[in-house]
Amino acid sequence: MIQLPAMMRRRPKIQSLLYSALGPGLALMALLAIAAYAMLGPTGILAWSDYKTGLAEREIELAKLQEERDALRNRARLLDGDRVDPDLAGEMMRKELGVAAPDEIIVPLDE
Repeated sequence: MIQLPAMMRRRPKIQSLLYSALGPGLALMALLAIAAYAMLGPTGILAWSDYKTGLAEREIELAKLQEERDALRNRARLLDGDRVDPDLAGEMMRKELGVAAPDEIIVPLDE
């Protein structure tokens, strides 16, 4: 039987070692990529504070819009066709037509 030099015998051993480490190495790289995305991605842990800030701003905006909606709902209720509020109707007519009686004092309101 012919005996191979030591270098020839080791090469397949190193190759098999590299091939056996390739699968776990790729799996580890995939896990590291997933962890990095979980930390640094647009929906990651570091973006959490931005979401909290955005949520607080939107809650303030929502409160303002709800107040505005309630005011408009009240105005629509006062202008209902069956029972119109006479004061509001007179106020709107004078505002739209730009007329006022000589004895009226006009107090402008910012809307």
